[in-house]
Amino acid sequence: MITAGVDIGSSSSKVVILQDGANILSKVVIPVGTGTSGPTRSFEQALGEANLERKNIDWIIATGYGRNNFIAADQQLSEISCHARGVFYLLPEVGTIIDIGGQDAKAIKVGPKGTVVNFFMNDKCAAGTGRFLDVMSRVLEVDVSALADLGAQAEQEASISSTCTVFAESEVISQMARGTRREDVAAGVIRSVVRRVVGLANRVGIQPQVVMTGGVSLNWLVVKFMQEELGTTVRVAPDAQLTGALGAALIAYSTHGKNVAARQAT
Repeated sequence: MITAGVDIGSSSSKVVILQDGANILSKVVIPVGTGTSGPTRSFEQALGEANLERKNIDWIIATGYGRNNFIAADQQLSEISCHARGVFYLLPEVGTIIDIGGQDAKAIKVGPKGTVVNFFMNDKCAAGTGRFLDVMSRVLEVDVSALADLGAQAEQEASISSTCTVFAESEVISQMARGTRREDVAAGVIRSVVRRVVGLANRVGIQPQVVMTGGVSLNWLVVKFMQEELGTTVRVAPDAQLTGALGAALIAYSTHGKNVAARQAT
């Protein structure tokens, strides 16, 4: 049986095509998300890399921010369940997932077999998300991919107290105008994001092992600060941007495998 998971975020599109719930045939990340050509392009690329056509896919689950707009899907499912299943498959010892995406952040407590015990999500404010880091990087005139290395050179970490992106942007501009070093501001910006997300994680209840997913987990200084704030080891999931798509493909196999097999037998 061949299944696919399509995770459509605000800033990227991810696809995993899976055979028999175990063998990954292809995996694709394209750095544009819902409302763009990204979802279609990523799915077509994944099909091409697996040497398949749409008719060869037995079940497709779409997840993420833009899941309801992906018409090729057989089913739509919350990214909360998909992330939990995907991370559990990769790291069965996971207890808490922290996922920081482009427009939201999620803390998920994981139970047996990758079930969701509890979760909290911030999807109303850009603070504590990748979008916040993008905005601040532009103010600091540095590519967001270089923000961690810049912040690591801080001598005296700047305090960013505003919890709103608009006000925080003004605060950063004011800090720069007063002569605060860019390195110190960069570290303060990253610390601000981490503390915002840690507040979310504390509400769900930290349960070892803590695993980070999402594009922001690729920022190594975010991970370092997260460990400092939580006081525990934080792992980054393998293929951290793909855990939602992987989980969707796994759920498609486990919930629809028997039905598809029965249809094929008739």
